[in-house]
Amino acid sequence: MSRAGPVRAAFFDVDKTLLPGSSLYLFARGLYRRGFYTLRDILWFASGQLVFRLTGAEGQRGMEAARESALAFVEGKRQADLVQIGHDIVVEVIGPRIYPEMRKVIDAHRAAGDLTYLVTAAPRDLAEEIAAYLGMDGALGTRAELVDGTYTGRLLGPVLHGPAKLEAVAQLAAAQGIDLRECSAYSDSVNDRPLLEGVGHPVAVNPDRVLHQLAAECNWPVHDFRRHRRLWLVWLPSGVVAGAAAGTVAVLIAGRRRPGREEVRPPVRRVARPGPRAAARPR
Repeated sequence: MSRAGPVRAAFFDVDKTLLPGSSLYLFARGLYRRGFYTLRDILWFASGQLVFRLTGAEGQRGMEAARESALAFVEGKRQADLVQIGHDIVVEVIGPRIYPEMRKVIDAHRAAGDLTYLVTAAPRDLAEEIAAYLGMDGALGTRAELVDGTYTGRLLGPVLHGPAKLEAVAQLAAAQGIDLRECSAYSDSVNDRPLLEGVGHPVAVNPDRVLHQLAAECNWPVHDFRRHRRLWLVWLPSGVVAGAAAGTVAVLIAGRRRPGREEVRPPVRRVARPGPRAAARPR
């Protein structure tokens, strides 16, 4: 939908914002079921992802563990093989786990003429597949190095996390003529505070404790869809011993909150005027 005025966009985090848990882990699940990896491979990979993605531990140690396990997981694999199968995994495994309310938000932004992008620490190849599935304009994600079409296990640039997200979004905005003061951003984590504060309409979705407090102080909209989240949305392969499964379930339950589910709409647009930024409120 064409529109006059400044170019607007909406930027969405992925893990725990669009869907519960880790998109990368769900991608690994799909690869496991297709014979790309063994159960031992998956369990080793999960050890570096579960704490970071499912309990909200996004400190430096969590980032390093998640990054190392993810890079080692794809090392030596051909990009063409993973991209070819990635579409099917997104459709079959990841797509059904996206919160319906967030699908509506993306659709509403698109109907209003806004550009829509994913901005995530997950690999860019995976983010682009999810964005295409949702009919979005694109995705920004962590870039893995390729040599002759094969992943080396090294990064190109930083993990797209924290301030790096805002830097990537600012570069995109400069290239596309996007006015960040007119833009929206959606995230669950206080680690995305730079991005949230860098746009005119920040929204906290399924927020962690610190982000929830920050949103209350700044009068940002808060939406939480976790009350009816089912444990099957976070997958462990069959064959995991009972103790490990019970421990994982305990971690998931400990990290849950129980506010009611609600419909969320894009922030109300206000007529631009000088002075402090007006807080966006859901309609």
